[in-house]
Amino acid sequence: MSQKAQIGVTGLAVMGRNLARNFARHGHTVALHNRSYGRTKELVEEFGHEGTFLPSESAADFVASLERPRRVVIMVKAGPATDAVIDEFAPLLEEGDMLIDAGNAHYADTRRREAALKAKGLHFVGVGVSGGEEGALHGPSIMPGGPKESYEALGPLLEDIAAKVDGVPCCVHVGPDGAGHFVKMVHNGIEYADMQLIAEAYDLLRQVGGHSPAEIADIFKGWNEGRLGSYLIEITAEVLKQVDASTGKPFVDIVVDRAEQKGTGRWTVQAALDLGVPVSGIAESVFARAISGGVPERTAAAEAGLPGPSATAGQHTGDLVADVEQALFASKIVAYAQGFQQIQAASKEYDWDINPGEMAKIWRDGCIIRAKFLDFIKQAYDKNAALPTLLVDQYFLDAVSGAQDAWRRVAVTAAQQGIPAPGFSSALAYYDSLRASRLPAALIQGQRDFFGAHTYQRVDKPGSFHTLWAAEGRPEVDA
Repeated sequence: MSQKAQIGVTGLAVMGRNLARNFARHGHTVALHNRSYGRTKELVEEFGHEGTFLPSESAADFVASLERPRRVVIMVKAGPATDAVIDEFAPLLEEGDMLIDAGNAHYADTRRREAALKAKGLHFVGVGVSGGEEGALHGPSIMPGGPKESYEALGPLLEDIAAKVDGVPCCVHVGPDGAGHFVKMVHNGIEYADMQLIAEAYDLLRQVGGHSPAEIADIFKGWNEGRLGSYLIEITAEVLKQVDASTGKPFVDIVVDRAEQKGTGRWTVQAALDLGVPVSGIAESVFARAISGGVPERTAAAEAGLPGPSATAGQHTGDLVADVEQALFASKIVAYAQGFQQIQAASKEYDWDINPGEMAKIWRDGCIIRAKFLDFIKQAYDKNAALPTLLVDQYFLDAVSGAQDAWRRVAVTAAQQGIPAPGFSSALAYYDSLRASRLPAALIQGQRDFFGAHTYQRVDKPGSFHTLWAAEGRPEVDA
């Protein structure tokens, strides 16, 4: 075979197919492979006019069609399927070649695979890709990890197909081994929180304000023109104005109220627990999806008639629409602050040296959480890359300070009227925890020392101490 491809894609379901087409549209010759050759053939027949494709039926022919260093993009289901593809292709590759996992892999799997293939002289690159099937085709946000030297050969191709903001690609080398997939995981965790907060805003506007879905669509459309401008706010307006053709009812009223999930939100929370980072907003969004799917429990509660607030429960005081906008923006800031804190903690734990400002930069377009205020996040970290929390940056400090009265009114209204708003409430509790001069954790330390001799520290002198709780006079001793 005389002609060689610059990059190859194996696994041609929707995401893989669209990434391959994106590369071809940008002038790159693309090798194609799929377990079932029929899918490869269909892609060439339907989209062959978009660029130069080199289809192969066998893994060996596919690898042979690639120029060195070979760049093999894997687009299959995460987990055992990815390991199977790696096991199939690794023996066919040579030192310096690359296996590129662009699926939603768990970062720990990426770290394991990178170490194993490094021992064989191969580069394994875990790449986070956000934007769904449309982003994959028209320009996603791309978060590649792996060895820095691999980015020298791979980066220009990824930057070519990525979304652009003012000509700047939404793609940057994140860090070694699993850094790219970790950042993509946290991106998805923030996405969970963002979606939950938007859903709570809708619920309050409908149940408390009495607005119809179409009216709320107009409210969200207006918000999208301001500081809340984002992809998720934009599509929320579209979903809310949709009318079901068969019933004439609002689309949102004919959909079963059970939110599904693929696991990246759970991974984010599990990783945060391991790192000791409080991502309470993301956690509440995961739990909210879980309870929405808890049909037996919800059915039992309905049959038992669990009581709600009395008819005399307090009404919202103030402008509900304006207050919900404030609460939504403040809670959104908290979700992003928690996500970026988790990225910084992982970067330190795994020695990844991730630049948080660069992450904000590449999330400005192409990805699901793209939003206007990511520019302010980038600016905050450009000023101070070691910023302990976004909430102390002046822009965000001013925003949450200005929102807190409305934020509190919204949280109170939700509680008084029995409307679940775990996203708003947990975000506010996190904010209040950060600003508290003293937390009740001192009492918890006393309890731990009492039942388990776990010791405690004092505010007035250094060291660890233990109280002999069972002894007369309960003396204190150095631990």
